[in-house]
Amino acid sequence: MPQNNTKKIINRLNSSATEGKKSFALLIDPDKVQNLLELQRIIHTAIENKVDYFMVGGSLILSDFLGPCISHIKAQTEIPVVLFPGNNQYIDLQADAILYLSLISGRNADLLIGQHVLSAPILKRSKIEVWPTGYMLVDGGNKTSVSYMSNTNPIPHDKYDIAMSTAIAGELLGQQLIYMDAGSGAEYMISDRMIASVKRAIDIPLIVGGGINTVQKAKSAWKSGADVIVVGNAIEKNPELLIEITEAKTLLNEQLNVH
Repeated sequence: MPQNNTKKIINRLNSSATEGKKSFALLIDPDKVQNLLELQRIIHTAIENKVDYFMVGGSLILSDFLGPCISHIKAQTEIPVVLFPGNNQYIDLQADAILYLSLISGRNADLLIGQHVLSAPILKRSKIEVWPTGYMLVDGGNKTSVSYMSNTNPIPHDKYDIAMSTAIAGELLGQQLIYMDAGSGAEYMISDRMIASVKRAIDIPLIVGGGINTVQKAKSAWKSGADVIVVGNAIEKNPELLIEITEAKTLLNEQLNVH
């Protein structure tokens, strides 16, 4: 079947993580960016600053802008487009890859396997790269959309052992990535100590998102062990932050090469 394709994009992500090279993913919520001119500006800035990945998704589908959003990005650039789905309906096969999220931090069976059963036949027949991902919600200081919609409690901010054990379990169950998320609009990001604890415990790439709203927080997450950081809401409020974060990423990767 077509799904037996070579996973070029995730292989590149794995290689970068193995080399210690840091990556930056820009998250676009189609429900929040419904103006093509605004989207065009974001894409242009992302291209100029060599963003590594576009992630497209959100907790809800309130518009029909998902398809046009992806097609517009792909028409402008070769930066990979990765779906960040809130449910099984949030699939568009124009994308290059999909984060196949299992919410391993919660106890909601529908988000551990139920949604996947509904989408599996479509994805199996497609050419899209499927990335099995252990998804972990971490308390970011307030009730986020993803926590509410998933009907799960996030891992407490200071429970480093629970986060570490959860990530290890995800890896042993065959997940290829771990994604720790404080949620869109989080009051504060995941702590450096928790990021470091999880990174030391696993041998697969670590993605971190939520609450990263300054360049200092981005650098802190990378230095603590995140291989990829994801920023979305903060850049909607401050477009210049995209430039600042990519500059910080370039400098950090240059320093890693020197040492």
